[in-house]
Amino acid sequence: MKKTLAKTIFKITGWTYHADPNLLEKKQVIIGFEHTSNWDGIFAVALFAALGINVRALVKKELFKGPLKNFLLKMGAIPVDRNSKQDVVTQMVEHFNAHEEFSLAIAPEATRAKDGQTRGAIKTGFWHIAKAANVPIILMYAQAPKKTGGLIGKIYPSNLQDDLKTIQAKYAEYGIDIKIPE
Repeated sequence: MKKTLAKTIFKITGWTYHADPNLLEKKQVIIGFEHTSNWDGIFAVALFAALGINVRALVKKELFKGPLKNFLLKMGAIPVDRNSKQDVVTQMVEHFNAHEEFSLAIAPEATRAKDGQTRGAIKTGFWHIAKAANVPIILMYAQAPKKTGGLIGKIYPSNLQDDLKTIQAKYAEYGIDIKIPE
């Protein structure tokens, strides 16, 4: 049912996605650029549904109150305590270790500014999580103006600077400029 609904969303809205299912694994961190609209996230969720991937996302624990708590949990949100003595990387590694299949979707910080333009260099938490959990990073893109997106690559974290340059180059092939920290 979810797959049919997701495919219908793409058809009705005119969006197209390409996704090689061979890029996906049982455990992975999925990152997405270019985040220019809140609709990008909606279409990403639809793509995950169309591919049959149960994706989880990080959400600050303060939002898990009242009726929003159940909704967020059903949507795959993971409450993150940013004030915990245990850092977020360690918290996520525990989730990866506790599950046979686990896909964590992250739109890295600095992917979207209030004016829609990319801000500064991206944050690298996604890389540290994937490296510590020993899982690949799946590269996803969405371009709202062109109504297109998809999965475009996979890397296994080894060296932060080299991997960031590889990620930057792969997204550049799709006309997406990512600023990496020096």
